[in-house]
Amino acid sequence: MNLLERYLLKNLISISTRSATDALNSCFLGTTGSIFTSSHAPSCGVSVPATSNTPSSSSSSPDAQAAVQKLRGEMLQGPDFSDFLTGTEISEKYSVEAPSWTEKKRKPDWMKRVVPSGDKYTGIKAKLRELKLSTVCEEARCPNIGECWGGGDGHTATATIMLMGDTCTRGCRFCAVKTSKAPPPLDEDEPDNVSKAIAAWGLDYVVLTSVDRDDLWDGGAQHIAKTISLLKERTEGRLLVEALVPDFQGDMTCVKTIVSSGLDVFAHNIETVERLQGVVRDRRAAWKQSLGVLAAAKKMGARMTKSSIMLGCGESREEVIATLQTLRDHEVDVVTLGQYMRPTKKHMAVSEFVTPEAFEAYAKVAESMGFAYVASGPMVRSSYRAGELYISNVLRGKQDNNSFKKSAPT
Repeated sequence: MNLLERYLLKNLISISTRSATDALNSCFLGTTGSIFTSSHAPSCGVSVPATSNTPSSSSSSPDAQAAVQKLRGEMLQGPDFSDFLTGTEISEKYSVEAPSWTEKKRKPDWMKRVVPSGDKYTGIKAKLRELKLSTVCEEARCPNIGECWGGGDGHTATATIMLMGDTCTRGCRFCAVKTSKAPPPLDEDEPDNVSKAIAAWGLDYVVLTSVDRDDLWDGGAQHIAKTISLLKERTEGRLLVEALVPDFQGDMTCVKTIVSSGLDVFAHNIETVERLQGVVRDRRAAWKQSLGVLAAAKKMGARMTKSSIMLGCGESREEVIATLQTLRDHEVDVVTLGQYMRPTKKHMAVSEFVTPEAFEAYAKVAESMGFAYVASGPMVRSSYRAGELYISNVLRGKQDNNSFKKSAPT
């Protein structure tokens, strides 16, 4: 079943098979052009034929045309791609070329970072030093640190704590974390110390993440689960906990250990499209393995599942849309999309800088697929505004998961 047919299914309308790209072009832009044309796909070694706005013979029946017109009318009630992308502008508006590491060329204006500030930010930073906690937010120099730590504007103050040390057994080409076949042993006191510190911190929402530890018999699953359980116990269940976990080499017993720990959001990042998995991620991080972990977590009772996609790695528009649909097919509830940024010259190069308009377009597509929550923007990272009011309300039972959809601002 293609993407357009999925859109129309709720209205009991069936039309002949068309590509997801062609369907989106028809719905959003009519014949003016498309942000999702295959001909502008980044140079990534795959040849994809350009789409056409001329309806095929199989989709030109009166019923099909009426269905598309009806859907187009519904979509026009919200923001329309044609408001900012038309005709020849489209290929230029999707992205701009990324300069080489040595090229003295400024990044696009939308990639400028905001200097973190504010009383909440300053208070959290001081508390972290006092409690001797290490956050991914600081170590990865996240551009959203001020916004996430500062809270306000409908979201709670959030920070991401890294467990199991700073050395990973895998070597993904986009990641700046240190790697080793034999990292130092785990700190057995870490679950107790971290849970005490975070409980004393007084947050409403915390994200726990970790390195991959393929050297451990359970990948560190029990270590992570123990931390979550102690956090819930020491905050009397008040604290909402999101865990961004490894794939545990596909061991579903480890997945079950995490799901049963009492966490609220089970997160595992797919990172990129299927074709680029072996280029972007460590070879041990398989596409089907990651999807299997996410699907299993949901079936095992995870309240919410979440994943993230980086753009600017050499993917095409069609591949991004297909990846979003695949995540929904595996019952993923929350998705984030952000721009890949090269940590050092030793890491994978950026293929392009995707525009804010394109990220907004992807957000609309993802919402229409049925994701409960979408965060899509150049500066968005996997834990971006993780304590968003919508997610918090759903998890606390104040809001039905299907009663409304919401996207984070880009």
